[in-house]
Amino acid sequence: MTTERPLAFDTLAIHAGTAPDPATGARQVPIYQTTAYVFRDADHAAKLFNLQEVGYIYSRLTNPTVSALANRVCALEGGAGAICCSSGHAAQIMALFPLMGPGRNIIASTRLYGGTVTQFSQTIKRFGWSAKFVDFDDLAALEAAIDGDTRAVFCETIANPGGYITDLDAVAAVADRAGIPLIVDNTTATPYLCRPIEHGATLVVHSATKYLTGNGTVTGGVVVDSGKFDWSASDKFPSLSQPEPAYHGLTFHPTLGAMAYTFHSIAIGLRDLGMTMNPQGAHYTLMGIETLGLRMQRHVENAGKVAEWLEKHPKVKAVTYAGLPSSPYADRVPRITPKGAGALFTFQLKGGYDACVKLIDSLKLFSHVANLGDTRSLVIHSASTTHRQLTEEQQIKAGAAPDVVRLSIGIEDVSDIIADLEQALAQV
Repeated sequence: MTTERPLAFDTLAIHAGTAPDPATGARQVPIYQTTAYVFRDADHAAKLFNLQEVGYIYSRLTNPTVSALANRVCALEGGAGAICCSSGHAAQIMALFPLMGPGRNIIASTRLYGGTVTQFSQTIKRFGWSAKFVDFDDLAALEAAIDGDTRAVFCETIANPGGYITDLDAVAAVADRAGIPLIVDNTTATPYLCRPIEHGATLVVHSATKYLTGNGTVTGGVVVDSGKFDWSASDKFPSLSQPEPAYHGLTFHPTLGAMAYTFHSIAIGLRDLGMTMNPQGAHYTLMGIETLGLRMQRHVENAGKVAEWLEKHPKVKAVTYAGLPSSPYADRVPRITPKGAGALFTFQLKGGYDACVKLIDSLKLFSHVANLGDTRSLVIHSASTTHRQLTEEQQIKAGAAPDVVRLSIGIEDVSDIIADLEQALAQV
C-alpha cells in the first residue's frame, strides 16, 4: 500500500489551501468581497450557529478568501488549523485570548519587537493580564519565572531587531515541563527558514504584513495551532476544557480535539474581538506567498554578503547577523534555521546616536520606514522610532541601543545595496 507523497515547500506555497473556484473554475483564489452568506434554510442556519456544521455565516468570522490564506499558512507551518486576523499585533492578542484570564501571566523573551514589549508590558494589563520578561538564554531563569498563574511562554524565532536566534527546542522543553504552551512569533524567519512546531511550539504567530506578503501593501496576522497540546490535561485552560455558556455548554477540546483551539478562536475570538482580516488583504498575501521561497533565498543571500561587508568597515563597531561565524548564535543556525539566518539584523556605529541619524539621512536606495520583510531594503533607527517608548535599559536588552541601526535587506542586486551603504557611511 503506497502513501501519498508529501508536497515540497515551494509547491505548497502555490497550491496549499486552494483549488479552482467550484462555481466558475477560476484558477486564482477569488476575492469574496461579501459581508454575509445566504443560508440554505432555517435548519442550515441553526446548525452553523451551533457549530454543528462548518460553513460561512458572516465575514467577521470566516470568509472563503481569508480561509484559503489560513489553510495555506497552516500547511506551510505543518499545523492542524489556523486563523487570520487584521495585523500581527492582533494575532498576538488572538493567540493569548483563549488561554488567559484576569490575574494570569505570560513569560516573554527580552528580545522582542518594541511594539510587542509595549503590548505585553502595558496594554494587556487592561485585561488583567501581565508579562514577565526573561533572557531566554538563561533557561534556569525562564523556569524560575513560571508560576501557578503562567499560561504561556512567548518568543520570536529570529528576534526583531537584532536577528538573535532563539533556541526553540530548549525553550519548548521548559514550557513542556510546566505544562504550558510555547507561542513563537515566526514573522522574521517565515516557515521557509523555520517551522517552530517541529521544535516544540504549540502556537505560531505571524505578522503577514512582512515576508509572507513581501511587498509592503497590506497589514495582516495569522495564528497557527499545532493541534498537539492537551488543553484538558489540567484546569489551566477552562475556555477550551470547560463548557462554553455561549454554545449551550459545548466543551471545545473534548468535542473538537485537534481543531478545538482554531474553532474557539473563530467562534469566540473573532466573533467578540472582531479583529478580522479583509479579503483583499488576504488575496495580496496569497499571491505574495507564491514566491516566498524564491524571495527568502535572495533575502538571505544578500543579507550574508552585506553583513560580511559591514563587519569589515572601519566605522562599524559590531554586526549582529547570526549568519556570521563571529556571532555567538552561529551554532543555532544549522539547528533552528538551516536555510539561513534571515535578512534582519543590526549594526553598531562607532559614532553613536548622531552617526546613526546621519547615516539614515544619507542613504538613497534604502527606504527609511517602520516595516521589515519588504522586497526593498529598509532601514530604521529603532531607539528613536519602534523602540522609542522603552527605557534605554530595555532598548539595550532588546538589541535596540541608541548606537544601533536596523537593516531589513531586500532582494535588489547586492552590489547596489552595498554601494548605498558605502556612500552613506562615507558621510558619517
